[in-house]
Amino acid sequence: MDSIKRNKQEFIDLIEKNKGIIHKIALTYSSNKADKEDLYQEICLQLWRSFGNYRGDSKLSTWLYRVALNTAISSVRKRKRFIDTVELDPERHFQVKDSDKLEATSKLMKAIYRLENIDRAIILLWLEEKKYEEISEITGLSKSAVSVRLVRVRKKLEENLKRIENE
Repeated sequence: MDSIKRNKQEFIDLIEKNKGIIHKIALTYSSNKADKEDLYQEICLQLWRSFGNYRGDSKLSTWLYRVALNTAISSVRKRKRFIDTVELDPERHFQVKDSDKLEATSKLMKAIYRLENIDRAIILLWLEEKKYEEISEITGLSKSAVSVRLVRVRKKLEENLKRIENE
């Protein structure tokens, strides 16, 4: 019984420590607040289901990203819809109070939403300042594939931003 309580507390601590990451992933793969909250809960559920199977082969944060991103990508595939609207809460998600910065952040998020699922994951991890090795481990791509895709993703992101400016 003590083992179960310990595991439960470790899991609660893990979620509490990483809730910002989970929220960012949910926001990146959701089009509105309700979908984001549902995805956040689904990610937490999948993390709990997988928690007992974590073997320590990778860093705990790498494992968490892998489970969270796989859950988010699976969720998007189930929904099969293009996300073109964004509901941002600058206080909660980005700590942005300046209206110019909020507008720029909103445009960046819209541009990210227009990327393919794996490309969203790669750019999100890159923006989180993850090293290529960790992005590779999380996504299952080779380090060189991450490098090549990141160059392409940044170019697509730039194109998306230009399109958004012209809309």
